[in-house]
Amino acid sequence: MMHHSIVCRLGAGDKAKITPSRPDSRVTSVPFVDGNQRLGVGLGQALDVLRQWGLAPSEIAIDFALFAATLTAADTRVSRASESQDGWTREIDLCVPVSDPDRWNAARDHIVMMINFLTGDRWGVQFRPRPKAMETLALAPNKLRTVNPTAVCLFSGGLDSFIGAIDLFAAKQTPMLVSHYWDGITSKHQTYCGSVLEKHFKGRSIHHVRARVGFGNELVKDTGSENTLRGRSLMFFALAALVGDAIGGAVTIYVPENGLISLNVPLDPLRLGALSTRTTHPFYMRCVQQLLAHLGLNVTLHNPYAFQTKGQMAKGCADGAFLRKEAKNTMSCSSPAKTRWAKDPTQREPKHCGYCVPCVIRRAALMEAFGADDTAYQIPDLTAQVLNTTKAEGEHVRSFQLALSRLTKHPGRVRVDVHRPGPLSGNLAAYKKVYVEGMEEVGRFLDGVRAKPQ
Repeated sequence: MMHHSIVCRLGAGDKAKITPSRPDSRVTSVPFVDGNQRLGVGLGQALDVLRQWGLAPSEIAIDFALFAATLTAADTRVSRASESQDGWTREIDLCVPVSDPDRWNAARDHIVMMINFLTGDRWGVQFRPRPKAMETLALAPNKLRTVNPTAVCLFSGGLDSFIGAIDLFAAKQTPMLVSHYWDGITSKHQTYCGSVLEKHFKGRSIHHVRARVGFGNELVKDTGSENTLRGRSLMFFALAALVGDAIGGAVTIYVPENGLISLNVPLDPLRLGALSTRTTHPFYMRCVQQLLAHLGLNVTLHNPYAFQTKGQMAKGCADGAFLRKEAKNTMSCSSPAKTRWAKDPTQREPKHCGYCVPCVIRRAALMEAFGADDTAYQIPDLTAQVLNTTKAEGEHVRSFQLALSRLTKHPGRVRVDVHRPGPLSGNLAAYKKVYVEGMEEVGRFLDGVRAKPQ
């Protein structure tokens, strides 16, 4: 195992001495300011867009975005395979310059607990003052305010966020859409979905803040990149908080995510760490909300679909005809680029695989809502062959089948299962209900699908 320290640097003058928590830690400095003394890695892109609309966030909101981007650098560029003893758990320190170190350090224990839960790693955090030349990063707008959004909505390019945006616009709200991306596939779907919303809701003001947040593969030397991306939602929340803070007043950040994925109960014991994400888990979102309150950011995270399955979301969409027409152009697959390995060159265009966990839930939802699914899948018909469970094409399907079998034989276990990914509070009956209904939805879709080792 190799311990890493990822240090956010603000400009050439940021030469503050950093003392890692361990003497054997490998220190990587990450430049966050470009040659024009502008914030880079996508954050300056977001600030520029806001400034064009006459908006500027507070320095504390920029702090949060810097922290989330530094975590993104560590999460995506420190390999679990090579840098951990168990193939999963990494040990990483983050050192971030902020506008108010005392306020951030007062929340340090809470932050460590929150990000440990989110990614399954062991994190340490250090907050230090910004260098004098970078004490002010929020440039004042050079024009009068031209936008007046009623809310902020996360917009990933996926089916759930598309439904969320449709429902808000149909309800006569004017949400500002917030996206972040790194790869071209994600960017393509976000751009397309935003453009068709603008065409469909003619005459409505649709504003979209997009930030390309990412880091080159060579950032951390002698280690491969990492594709599990467990920390991605913190970057989403931080960008949304940046936008909400710039809008001003009490702003709701809508987090459109179906309840089954949000809970993400592990399908089998092996998935608790490695294959069960917690990006919108209720406990994690509550932790982020507590941090936002501590920082004095007047924004509220809200998932209006926490107790709905994906199929129920699609069926209840305020404009079902529009959703059905455009659903095929949203992206839900966990790794659409895997098609580049297809033997047939004509099949190498990125697309949904059709058999990963998000794809299965998506397919079940669209069949539930519309009885049809026009999405192009790498494996369009899962019943056409026996899926090999020793390969990705059958592994996830078989895990669903085993989980469904256990749920049928022991229905009482649901009260324990829903707590496995993390603690829950509030309406426990509703959490159990959405888990069971979501699994049953998947079960109906998988009826007749065969999977076994080959």
